[in-house]
Amino acid sequence: MSVDFIVRLIGMVIFSILGARLGTEASVSLQLPADATGLIFSLVGALTGLIVTPWITTRPARVAQRLLMATSTERVVMAFLGLVLGLLPAALLAYPLSLLPEPFGSTMPTIAAVITGYLGMTLFALRAEDVIAMIDGLLRGERAASTSVGPAQRILLDTSVIIDGRIKDIAEVGFLNWTLVIPRFVLEELQHIADSADMLRRNRGKRGLEVLQELKKMGMPVEIIDDDVEDVPEVDHKLVALARQMDIPIMTNDFNLNQIARLQGVTVLNLHLLANAMRAEYIPGEVITLKIIQEGKEADQGVGYLEDGTMVVVENGRRYLDRTIRVEITRLISREAGKMYFARPADEG
Repeated sequence: MSVDFIVRLIGMVIFSILGARLGTEASVSLQLPADATGLIFSLVGALTGLIVTPWITTRPARVAQRLLMATSTERVVMAFLGLVLGLLPAALLAYPLSLLPEPFGSTMPTIAAVITGYLGMTLFALRAEDVIAMIDGLLRGERAASTSVGPAQRILLDTSVIIDGRIKDIAEVGFLNWTLVIPRFVLEELQHIADSADMLRRNRGKRGLEVLQELKKMGMPVEIIDDDVEDVPEVDHKLVALARQMDIPIMTNDFNLNQIARLQGVTVLNLHLLANAMRAEYIPGEVITLKIIQEGKEADQGVGYLEDGTMVVVENGRRYLDRTIRVEITRLISREAGKMYFARPADEG
């Protein structure tokens, strides 16, 4: 026997009793026999209870259960704390408000309790991470100013930067102190990649999920949010629109997403640009050792790569294919997409 069926039976009995009493009391005004009126109202009450009871009992409970399951424990606890703290000013105002003339004296204390309780619960639920960080800082004896979390201290992550994995290395050395915000649709895209039939894509997706697990084990604040942007099908465009709504930056390795976000005024942190900025630059005239691994686009050109992946185009280097030689740097080209060196064999210089 299902819970819905039991609740319907209980509701049917309760509404039937209420209907019978209402019918008996209304029989005088309706000028009908009390027994007949009570029976009619009882049957109507039973039917009403059978239909209406699930809508006011089990179905709201199921909706509330789904909301609780989808909400993080931190937000639930903070919402309860906000409710309690929100009712405190209502309790302090209850006596002064009760002195108001009727009907305000009897209604305003209840209205004040509802308003302050709702505001406290909503505020603490929305700023749960900030409140937890502030409480943690106070317990550790740190100044409140150092624990306040502003918009610039939260950052959205896209799929590419999670799969890349270097974000974990940056966090390990202490250069990443933001709360890492991951929208649900980014997590779903990562899961879709991990379930791909293509082995390479599947491995990349699994790597991304492992990176998230390692970030959590390291104690990094990782926040999964359910915020979405309606009527925007592309994940990249969703991410940019969400960053604009939340007024926080995006961390990505995607060059196209980088360009789209900047055109719309969104701050972007690109790990590729960071890596390029940290690379040691060779100046023209400096001699390095390089292995020529492939032909270049132009005639007689050879191409090699530095340890960090930077391309080096060697003029007259084609004949040294598959050989390691000393080359002299002649020119450096630096763009947002990366750096590229031009060189020539040192012996020819």
